[in-house]
Formats: sequence, C-alpha cells, structure tokens
Amino acid sequence: MLLDEPVKPVIIGAGRGRRLRHLTDDLPKTLVHVLGRPMLESILEAFEAAGFARRDVTFIAGYRAEVIEARYPEFSYVRNEDWENNNILLSLVTARAHLEGGFVSSYSDIVYRPEAVVRAVASPHDIALVCDTDWRSRYVGRSEHPESDAEKLVADGDRILELSRTIEPSRATGEFIGVMKLTRAGAARFLRAFDEARREFEDAPTFREGRTFRKAYLIDLLQHMLERGEALHCVPMHGGYMEIDTTEDAAMAEGWRRSW
Repeated sequence: MLLDEPVKPVIIGAGRGRRLRHLTDDLPKTLVHVLGRPMLESILEAFEAAGFARRDVTFIAGYRAEVIEARYPEFSYVRNEDWENNNILLSLVTARAHLEGGFVSSYSDIVYRPEAVVRAVASPHDIALVCDTDWRSRYVGRSEHPESDAEKLVADGDRILELSRTIEPSRATGEFIGVMKLTRAGAARFLRAFDEARREFEDAPTFREGRTFRKAYLIDLLQHMLERGEALHCVPMHGGYMEIDTTEDAAMAEGWRRSW
C-alpha cells in the first residue's frame, strides 16, 4: 500500500448507461468490452498497480447487479436499490460504511492508465481529484457527448478553485476523470458536507444547476464544499483517460488509445 493510512477502493457502478444502447441490454455498463476487455478489468488493473487486491474492492451495484456479483464473487457489494431514481452522489454514499475510514473511488465507465490511481493514492492531500489536462483532444469529432458534458475544473497550481460542467472549456485546467482519493479526515469532511446539504436541499426543488439533491452528480457536492471554504486538490495527468458513455465513444476508443 502506498499510504501510511490505508484507504478502501470503491467502484461506483449502479447505473445502466442507456446511451450505450444495446450494449447494456444484458450487462452492467462496466462490463461492456472496450479495447478487447470489460472496462472493469482496466479499472481493476489500475487499483492493483496501487497495491489493492480484488478482494479489497467495494462495488456499488444496481442495474443487473446479479451479473457482476456472479462474475466477481471476491468483491464486497453494496446495492443501490434506487439506482433508477438517483445519481452518482447518492450512489456513492450508499456505501457510507465503507467510506468513513478513507477511500479511493472510481467511476465504472472509464478506462485510464494505472498511474491515475497510483498518483491519487500517493497525493499528500486529504481530498485529491485526478484530472486530465489533455481532455479537449478527446472531444474532437465526438458528436454525442459534447464538451458541455465534461466535468471540468479550474485550478491554481494543484488547488481546485471551481468544478462544474458549465465552465467555459477555454477556462478549464482539465477534466475530472472520476477517480478521487479521500483520507479518513477528507472522508469525514465529505460526509459531513453531504449530511448538511441533504438536510438543506433534500426537499428543495433544486440543489445545483437545476438538479435536485437526489439527482446530484458527485461534482455538485464537491463544488458545494469549495464554496464553503473546503480545500480540494487536483492530481494532473496528461491524457491516458477515456470515458465510454455512448456507442460512438466505444467506436473511438482505439484511436484514443493510440494517442496515449
């Protein structure tokens, strides 16, 4: 393990991925083959490079949970039973008992070089988000997933100043790739912010950018924390990352890999 204070690996994989159409008719999104193997295998390879065994993984399942549970019996599982009605933030906190001691989490519909997890775990900061500084190159010729969908951030050095899909692309330092590390102290701050935001916004018509609290993205809470003075830091990497959100993305994956 690369940390004096161990953290737990958590993979957020409850959603279906409707924009992948027929590819997820019978499979959870993370088991769709990209570059010749399920996306999940690439993620596990990255975790293994950072010292995590497969038996260490907590997987947050939802759509077709039984398929992934049968293929990977060595994981610990938490089921997001309301996956059709909530979003990434609530899905992650479904695994709250696995987060409190510190964790490194990953979206499940992404492929990236192992250094992403290695560098996140090695970060000295309590809350560290991996970002791709070469992110705009992946949006060239990408028609179904525009730059306006990217989870962009603005940073001063490694200190994150802003985190939102609405950031003007020319202002963005990079794109949050969906991998982040929180120490025990960072996890306590994150969960405290979640509880406070839930009390304030759970029954409100909107939380951020027109979304309700139930439908909030992970970055919605992180930006909420920034605005309340919390310190978040980025771990930059130049390329070596792709998100597979649509059938077009799956078709472009080999070309993206060659650019690495």
